[in-house]
Amino acid sequence: MTDIAAPRRLSVVLAMRDERLAHQLFDDAAWARLHRIADVAEGVLREAADVALAKHLEAADILLTGWGAPRLDEEFLLRAPRLAAVVHAAGSVKAMVTRAVWERGIRVSTAAEVNALPVAEYALAMILLLGKRAFEAEKMLRGGHPRSWERLAPLGNEGAVVGVVGASRTGRHLLSLLRPHELDVILFDPTLTAADADALGARLTSLDELLRAADVVSVHAPALPETRGMIGARELALMKDGAALLNTARGSLVDTDALVAELHANRLRAVLDVTEPEPLPRDHALFAAPGVVLTPHIAGAFGNELRRLGAHAVSEVERFASTGTLLEEVLPEALARIA
Repeated sequence: MTDIAAPRRLSVVLAMRDERLAHQLFDDAAWARLHRIADVAEGVLREAADVALAKHLEAADILLTGWGAPRLDEEFLLRAPRLAAVVHAAGSVKAMVTRAVWERGIRVSTAAEVNALPVAEYALAMILLLGKRAFEAEKMLRGGHPRSWERLAPLGNEGAVVGVVGASRTGRHLLSLLRPHELDVILFDPTLTAADADALGARLTSLDELLRAADVVSVHAPALPETRGMIGARELALMKDGAALLNTARGSLVDTDALVAELHANRLRAVLDVTEPEPLPRDHALFAAPGVVLTPHIAGAFGNELRRLGAHAVSEVERFASTGTLLEEVLPEALARIA
């Protein structure tokens, strides 16, 4: 009887901005799972030419990456001749991977689907607060006019029209989260049919129709050359008085100067978790604009939410170790259309 050799343990190298991020991503349970199936190099690779981890990189089967990982170009890959997979414990891989990765047959995975959930949760919370006019009411309360909010219109969420721009990962999560609420949800996405939108719980419209009808417009399109400035002066002018623009996607999708003008005219409201430029200089006009709520790009996984990304990445390593497949694999043809 011939003995069957046990599967070889994988060799894993972490590559991201620092060890603090690594410990935020991977809790004790995730570390334990990872060490059961792989030999994990100590430390974190921050730069392609990191001498301390050069030998580990040369033997690495899997590169477990996060924000701040070095760019995986041909020069980097020459230092990792055995690399079989890149498992990204964050969102987009666009700034990190190159065509050379796939040309070498290296598989790529992302946690973008997992990272989309907290963004959608943030968007849902803001949509409901915008409907209640919570931000204006808070200012009125501080100004000594606690009942003035009753004059605000539109006020309330029952039957309010929510326009979702883009059925991206985040857009789809948001559509799911909106379902239990008594809202009229409309959707613009040129890649979908009316039947597709209906299955997602929304009515498909053109962008112009969505902007005219929505009480809150929530932007979830990818940042591509063709979507840059897609919400410009003309589009903002279509929005009805008192409507709100919510952007958790990328600042480049919205014409900032045109939005500032609408805010100063007291015609529109806005919640912006992303801006262009980002971060905003302290003297930027958005800080002085009325009717805008600014947050510093916190909608994505943050704090204890990072553990969700780490757990997903470890699951991908486990899957690759046992089956050679990845659940959230990024294929090269998707590179041109992902954010």
